[in-house]
Amino acid sequence: MILINLLPHREVARKQRRDAFYASLGAAALIGGLLSGGIYLWYQAQISSQVSRNNYLMSENKRLDGQIKDIAGLQTEIAGLRARQQAVEDLQSDRNLPVNLLNELVKQLPDGVYLTSMKQDQQKVTLKGVAQSNERVSDLLRNLANNSPWLEKPELIEIVAGSVRLSPSDQRRVSDFTLTVLLKRPTDNTKPAAGAGRAAPASKPAKM
Repeated sequence: MILINLLPHREVARKQRRDAFYASLGAAALIGGLLSGGIYLWYQAQISSQVSRNNYLMSENKRLDGQIKDIAGLQTEIAGLRARQQAVEDLQSDRNLPVNLLNELVKQLPDGVYLTSMKQDQQKVTLKGVAQSNERVSDLLRNLANNSPWLEKPELIEIVAGSVRLSPSDQRRVSDFTLTVLLKRPTDNTKPAAGAGRAAPASKPAKM
């Protein structure tokens, strides 16, 4: 027997292909939407993670800034404490400076020299006096420079000719001088100078 299909098979086949095309297109759109959504969610997760890391870094930076300020404050306090400690040590070591100064001046003044005034500013001492001659002033400078463990770096500021009247009929020529010398602290002079042992014997200022 011969079967003859009288149905419109071409339209049916075309409709089936159209339906398959639409179905594949919908599936592709669905898959594309899912992929896009997944990618979007992944990026959002990455952005959220990066934002949280940035916030953590900012909070840590603020904490470190606070610690740096605290350290700077501590360093300032330490510097202040060291300055006060140094001031106390200087005061303790400077208590005997006037005694050392007077002792050394008595030892180092040569005959024919006497002092008229003395002024101390920190470690710098200004001496004014009268000498029988310029050579006596040179001897004083030499003694202060070489023979004293407590005095150093004498510097002659001025020397001028003058006169002193010993009596109505006796007037002598003298040299008025001004010099400066540095006074050492005990902390700067833990060991006596080598020339201190060879210092000239103490002598009283000569009367003119």
